Amino acid sequence: MFVDEAQIIVIAGNGGNGCVAFRREKHVPRGGPSGGDGGNGGSVYVTADESLNTLYHLSGRHHWRAGHGGQGEGSECHGKNGGDLYIRVPPGTIVRDADTKLTLKDLASPEDRVCVAIGGKGGRGNASFKSPTNQAPRHAQPGQHGQKRTLALELKLIADAGIIGKPNAGKSTLLSRVSAARPKVAAYPFTTLKPNLGIVELPGGRRFVMADIPGLIEGAHAGTGLGDEFLRHIERTKVLVHMVDICPPDGEPAEDYLAIRDELKKYSHALCEKPEIVVANKMDLTGSKDSLRRLQDAVGSAVIPISAVTGKGIDKLAEEIWAVLHEPLKRAGRLAARPRQARKRVK
Repeated sequence: MFVDEAQIIVIAGNGGNGCVAFRREKHVPRGGPSGGDGGNGGSVYVTADESLNTLYHLSGRHHWRAGHGGQGEGSECHGKNGGDLYIRVPPGTIVRDADTKLTLKDLASPEDRVCVAIGGKGGRGNASFKSPTNQAPRHAQPGQHGQKRTLALELKLIADAGIIGKPNAGKSTLLSRVSAARPKVAAYPFTTLKPNLGIVELPGGRRFVMADIPGLIEGAHAGTGLGDEFLRHIERTKVLVHMVDICPPDGEPAEDYLAIRDELKKYSHALCEKPEIVVANKMDLTGSKDSLRRLQDAVGSAVIPISAVTGKGIDKLAEEIWAVLHEPLKRAGRLAARPRQARKRVK
């Protein structure tokens, strides 16, 4: 099950109490203080692990505790330190304090780590308090309590390219053709209920990661359909692959394109400004060439025609994505859509 949000409570370990003890030794007042310090409590860390791609393993456990420090002992023996706790999450997870809304760390890279709760310090034993004026102290410190914190974890998938578009535009079919990913494909809306990742392999040992985002509809930025849950996953992508059904059951391809562009703008201006490759899918259908001309005229930028079913144009698309990823300044201007101009041309 794909889970991209979780809320957990983390509790660091308490420090151990210091010890009050005296050793029995000749010529030492009252035997001499020999109480050892308590051990420190364990801290809680959240660390990125590239073997994970979901927060599902956190959904069934809400409290995470580190180990407590051991009590100090006689003969100035120090208590055992409590064990630290490491909570593994996928790379791309944002760690926030649920109460203050403060972002503690964006674990964008594998092996990134953040300490979210510090363990309590162990108390000092009576041996630590001896002095020339107090040669037989009879008190020790209690251990400190560890920090307790409620965390809000939010996963934003890390992918080079994100495929967006309306439901049934062919996004999952494209991902299955260019990578080893096997997302669900069917002839009804919202077949894809979670983002899917696939690695696209190109000649010469080149590769990039592509994500298939569940279909967007009007009002997605406000929670309509599934888009509000998954729009966050394309915020990290370097380029958007905007797939348009060239022969939609209702309306015009340009209208579908503009509707999605409007949702991106309402959700995030930065998202709307990302480099974009416009793709016209289902070019194997009758009437697709005329629709393609109207879409190109409306978009005002280059449109790559493909058929995800037959595979036509897919190799060219993959190379174009690679070029945008590695030559952004040279390619972005030609491929970026101009929705304001397009809106005036749509009849």
